[in-house]
Amino acid sequence: MFNAERFLTHIQDFAVLYGIKILVAIIILLVGLWLIRRITDFTYRLMTRKNVDPSLRPFLKNILNIVLLVMLIIVVIAQVGLEVTSFLALLGSAGLAVGLALQGSLSNFAGGVLILAIKPFKVGDYIEAQGQKGTVALINIFNTVITTEDHKTIYLPNGPLASAVVVNYDVENTRRLDVSYTIDAAVPLSRVREVIQRVIATDERILQNPEPSVGVEKLAAGTMTISVKVWVQRGDYRFQQVSESLNEKVKEAFEQEHIALK
Repeated sequence: MFNAERFLTHIQDFAVLYGIKILVAIIILLVGLWLIRRITDFTYRLMTRKNVDPSLRPFLKNILNIVLLVMLIIVVIAQVGLEVTSFLALLGSAGLAVGLALQGSLSNFAGGVLILAIKPFKVGDYIEAQGQKGTVALINIFNTVITTEDHKTIYLPNGPLASAVVVNYDVENTRRLDVSYTIDAAVPLSRVREVIQRVIATDERILQNPEPSVGVEKLAAGTMTISVKVWVQRGDYRFQQVSESLNEKVKEAFEQEHIALK
């Protein structure tokens, strides 16, 4: 026969047992959310004090927040008495599916984090990478935007960029400018050197330390190639203004001295 009193007793025992577990789980959840907020805020302030790149701080904070939330949910589920293994298996399967679907995006994300952390270049630097040259206009978490000299905007994905060879032309304060001129081998070298050095001395953008170099680069049948190496500030090197000016002035000086270019 159905025993109502015993049934009610079981219901009460069940309610007391799981009611306490649920109450404890709710308390753990609320305290955990409060702690997560405090931890993520503290981490963000710490990154600010350590001068972590501003573009990287929100992403690292969000990642930390997600990891801590997942850990908190696992603790709450275990407290209630549900099977944690099944939840972890489901979470792993979902993570794998999302990872495969967003493989390229995750690679670019990881590359963006690496670039912002290591800083092989910064906004304003003139770089060469993946067959492209330009000034870095913006470093996003998924791509880097560069502007070319003819005002093209190029978006470079951060995944390949983080593992590629990057030439940064703006790390050093000075740059060496190399030009060469081919003339008749019969022209005295001392005369050619004197003309070029006179031209160099008229351009204030060309540094005297390190000292400019003028010498013979190559000898051929009836001709010689004169190599000119000068140092300029990196800002003057860009856009080839100094080299164009030097070439024009050397040509004019050679014409005045009746030195023919080959």
